Amino acid sequence: MKKIILSTLILAALYSCKKEASKTEESTVATDSTAVTQSTTDQAAYIPKELSPENVGQHLAKNNDTLYVTNFFATWCGPCIREIPSFKNKMQELKDKPVKFTFVNLDDRADWDTAVKDFVKEHNLGANVILLDGQKLDPNFFSKNFKQWDGGSIPFTFMRKGSQTDEYLGMMTEEALNSKIDAFLK
Repeated sequence: MKKIILSTLILAALYSCKKEASKTEESTVATDSTAVTQSTTDQAAYIPKELSPENVGQHLAKNNDTLYVTNFFATWCGPCIREIPSFKNKMQELKDKPVKFTFVNLDDRADWDTAVKDFVKEHNLGANVILLDGQKLDPNFFSKNFKQWDGGSIPFTFMRKGSQTDEYLGMMTEEALNSKIDAFLK
């Protein structure tokens, strides 16, 4: 019974970020985006893979000299989509640096083959997107991996380099993203 209530609360919290995407907004995002240098043929064939909460936790815990920037988002979340161009610009700028960007998609499983697949192709994110089934999340996932985030809203960005971490809840401006990443790369 606790799992059902918890799952319902997590889903309700994730849906608190309203589906704000309109056709005008979508075309603005596409126009403002900078393409990451990867073959479009590779992108068209790529289907993001699902990871379990445990595997996502392992990704978040990597402790080495690489900066890991992990953004939790959903395709129906307007603020999530509006911050993607900033991340893509930074990805392009740092493509030769030890920085890895990962986008963890929290859409419903039913949308993975439609909305998520279309999003990945449109934004040319390919191998940077992983799928996480929100139905499999429990409070332990959040308390084990984050100091601040309880899964109550998105977007959420987690950064780690070695033992240093940073958490940012809400839509990150390009200036905030640049500032946080620059602090890690000093």
